[in-house]
Amino acid sequence: MISDQQPLPEPRLANAPWLIAPATQTVLAAITAGGGEARIVGGAVRNTLLGLPVTDLDIATSVRPDDVLARAEMAGLGAVPTGMAHGTITIIADHKPFEVTTLRRDVETHGRHATVAFTEDWASDAHRRDFTINALYCDASGRLFDYTGGVDDLAAQRVRFIGRAEDRIAEDYLRILRFYRFTAAYGAGGIDRESHEACAALQEGLDCISAERIRAELLKLLIAPHAPIVLSEMDETGILARVLGSAADVITCARLAAIEACNTIPTDAVRRLYALAVLQPDDAARLRDRLRLSKMEYERLADLTLPERAFDPAEAEDAAKIYLYRKGSTAFRDGTLVSWARDLNAGPTSSAHHDRYKLADRWSPPILPISGKDVIALGIPPGPDIGHIIDTLDLWWMTAGFPADESLVRERLATLVNLKKR
Repeated sequence: MISDQQPLPEPRLANAPWLIAPATQTVLAAITAGGGEARIVGGAVRNTLLGLPVTDLDIATSVRPDDVLARAEMAGLGAVPTGMAHGTITIIADHKPFEVTTLRRDVETHGRHATVAFTEDWASDAHRRDFTINALYCDASGRLFDYTGGVDDLAAQRVRFIGRAEDRIAEDYLRILRFYRFTAAYGAGGIDRESHEACAALQEGLDCISAERIRAELLKLLIAPHAPIVLSEMDETGILARVLGSAADVITCARLAAIEACNTIPTDAVRRLYALAVLQPDDAARLRDRLRLSKMEYERLADLTLPERAFDPAEAEDAAKIYLYRKGSTAFRDGTLVSWARDLNAGPTSSAHHDRYKLADRWSPPILPISGKDVIALGIPPGPDIGHIIDTLDLWWMTAGFPADESLVRERLATLVNLKKR
């Protein structure tokens, strides 16, 4: 453990583009202009030490919130009191947001949030955080501060709670899912058994967490590098069934992950959710309500119904092209991959399944060369009959193999119109 008085120089941090950026240095200087300290904390430090991309910058400071706000305004920076009660100010510099939070210690915890008091003690602030790898700080020069052994855990690729796992979980039960999500992302060294057992023992606490928060953690977990093994561990404890509200198909989800990896296919959280949790026709709607899925997420789940001839490489491509035409390439790719994963006789490099999947790349659905104006021109007045005729023509066109001869299509349209006039 490194003390506050003996920071460890860390070249990777000192040279980090996000740290030496003018906007970052301007914000840090503004916060400390009248005294006090400010350090980058959490994900930016962790990811830089791991050689991973950095997206957000969070800053911790010994300066009180009111002073942070005043100093930012004095420096001509935008400042928004986004969470004054919890000590958080958002400072805008060069059009980039920096979330700045005053050092805190917990006074009372409630399982979903905590009552906090401000402090100038960096170690106290570190020990109220969730995992050791998230309690790493660096100052404006790139000096690293570690109060909980996070550096050693990064080296061991280990995710563990700070102090007693039970205490950290009781402060916010969402940390159960965060533990598994971070383990899936960074825990190549295996799962921390003490933390895992504490999560299993306290899993009922998840029942008091909002669906929106659970959804956000679950979708991030699903696309993490080590998601399959972590989901299996969660399944054995019953946590996964508690989150999903039903049994999970961790085998299909793991097979899907292997297929994606072997074929350089980008991971997708919604696709993996389907493989994991949509086992019956009504599961999509159930998950929508349970996890508060977005309209787009729900529709992607609802669009798939397996088994489906279109996804079977043993079937002719006609059915697959019709599916592509009707449902689009996203649904087709989702379906072919999940169907592939559920085929226990097919490995992750199956050429037949891969060829069916690639149909979406080599074939673009054509556009029906007929519109409602063409139907009206043949004597059908505006109204629902036009839609019925177009739908019937469209069905014929699909089953006929999407003929490109427009004269043939118009001849068929004329026949349908004549039948309607009789």
